[in-house]
Amino acid sequence: MSKTNAGRFFEDYTVGEVIEHAVPRTLSGGERAMYHALYPARHAFYSSDEFARDCGLHEAPLDDLIAFHTVFGKTVPDISLNAVANLGYAEGRFLKPVHMGDTINSRSEVIGLKQNSNGKTGVVWVRTTGSNQLGEDVLSYVRWVMVRKGNVDAPAPETVVPDLAESVRASDLVVPDGLSFENYNFTQAGEPHRLGDYTVGEKIDHVDGVTIEEAEHMLATRMWQNTAKVHFDATARDGGRLIYGGHVISLARALSFNGLANAQIIVGLNSGAHANPCGAGDTVKAWSEVLDIAETGAQGIGAIRLRLVAQKAEAAPFSLKGDDGKYLPDVLLDLDYWALMPV
Repeated sequence: MSKTNAGRFFEDYTVGEVIEHAVPRTLSGGERAMYHALYPARHAFYSSDEFARDCGLHEAPLDDLIAFHTVFGKTVPDISLNAVANLGYAEGRFLKPVHMGDTINSRSEVIGLKQNSNGKTGVVWVRTTGSNQLGEDVLSYVRWVMVRKGNVDAPAPETVVPDLAESVRASDLVVPDGLSFENYNFTQAGEPHRLGDYTVGEKIDHVDGVTIEEAEHMLATRMWQNTAKVHFDATARDGGRLIYGGHVISLARALSFNGLANAQIIVGLNSGAHANPCGAGDTVKAWSEVLDIAETGAQGIGAIRLRLVAQKAEAAPFSLKGDDGKYLPDVLLDLDYWALMPV
């Protein structure tokens, strides 16, 4: 019996099973420093302890996407080690800020299976939850992945496709305990724009671009302990390593600072698609569209729903889909999320 882990294949999953992922990870200032070195992240809430204290917390939490990448990375050996591609996200909620010293665990429940018509791959849906050392859930989301079959002759499981919400309801968004924007410093945050300055349907070109280097991507892949072969092993995919989709998410989120500096805290992940592959040498630019504006029930704190699109620099701003409804070839990411903003 082999002592090594070749990863799960499509036929190894069963709807309803719960997978506890190894290995717990204690986060520190090292993750924050590396995150801010990899991405041009500048949102004040995650950059300054003093700014966070003025907003009612005892210190700046770690960036919300650090929590996402950490929880996601734990799942890779059990969910996507033999993946062809990560296909999408839904029903994501950030439930509690993650601070330096917190230890993060991940678990996933298989909620759907569907074999593809080629008989060689299938789609696996999982609901993943990250928790801290106190057993408190900090993050929950659904993702679906196309996974290879280890044995193409293995019988197809019964098809179960989960019924997922189109978006997280604004009433289900979690405002961190103690958060207040009463003493919010717009000068330190970098822009004067409040929630009321944005309108549904408005589109924002974030102007700046970042060229992805092979070394940066590999640092990120190792940092989040993402061992999916297509990201980690240049021999696992024709055309070289595929850039981890979370790397593109963080780049685009950081670029969105220019125009959305006060969209401080991600609290909901409604949907997401990695529209086309991204490779080293690609220059990523980003634009956003305001999809909705909502109250949160917390005084002075509103929620803004945003579509964040990452695309190659060659594409015209605000490019997304063609007449056939398919993503244009230079579109890399289409992410729909909620963020908290001063009213």
